[in-house]
Amino acid sequence: MTVGLIQMKIAEAQVDNLAKTIDAVRALAKKGAQIISTSELFLSRYFCQKKDDRFFSLAEAIPGPTTNAFSLVAREMGVVIVVSVFEKAGTKYFNTAAVIDADGTLLGTYRKMHIPDDPEHGYGEATYFSSGDLGVRVFETKYARIAPMICWDQWFPEGARIAASEGAQILFYPTAIGWHKNDSKPIRAAEHDAWQTVQRSHSIANNIFTVAVNRVGVEDDLRFWGTSFVSDPYGRVIAKGSTKGEKNIIVKCDLGLIEAMRKDWPFLDSRKIGHG
Repeated sequence: MTVGLIQMKIAEAQVDNLAKTIDAVRALAKKGAQIISTSELFLSRYFCQKKDDRFFSLAEAIPGPTTNAFSLVAREMGVVIVVSVFEKAGTKYFNTAAVIDADGTLLGTYRKMHIPDDPEHGYGEATYFSSGDLGVRVFETKYARIAPMICWDQWFPEGARIAASEGAQILFYPTAIGWHKNDSKPIRAAEHDAWQTVQRSHSIANNIFTVAVNRVGVEDDLRFWGTSFVSDPYGRVIAKGSTKGEKNIIVKCDLGLIEAMRKDWPFLDSRKIGHG
């Protein structure tokens, strides 16, 4: 099957970002993409660099305007969409990924569990989001079994292992990550390499495909590094965007490789949990 990644610069106006992303979904679908993912919090510039209660007004319910808009385009184009939403649920706020099936059905949501609290380096998300309360979730879509997680979650191996053990074939990580203006060049290189390495490792350790979708461009103190990519169950990067430019990425994923690899490297079947 074929996945599509939308790597783009984020404009000031939400309406512009929504329209641009929907256009990208249609363009990718016309080229054969079957599951398409946005980047994290793509509707707005990355507001977590500042503390300002006004940003809570960006949040919305699910179902709501954003998921409704993508349900329409999913049904129109016959594609599955992983869409990032700043969710308001009662008195709580979450950083959420919604999964919409190819017939427009909202299959469900995943709420980001690991919330960075690092305002010094531009990632003050704890100001805005509660930790997710739904756990790791695997969704049976028309084209594949997928598990969405979000950005900071990608540094923790437990989520990927749980998703794989529950049948996920592809991990999706909508992301907003970049370099802070005060980072040195060696640190920038090390962080960029680590970011790719840890996610490729999820692919290898779990015999699974991993999809990371990042934004690009400079926003306040952060330069988002793009480099959206897909890695296969051997950890090979089979498609990747640049560190600077916008790009709609499309890549075929041979899901048969998962079972073939598990015959040779049966990590899930062979693992030992606990003692005795």
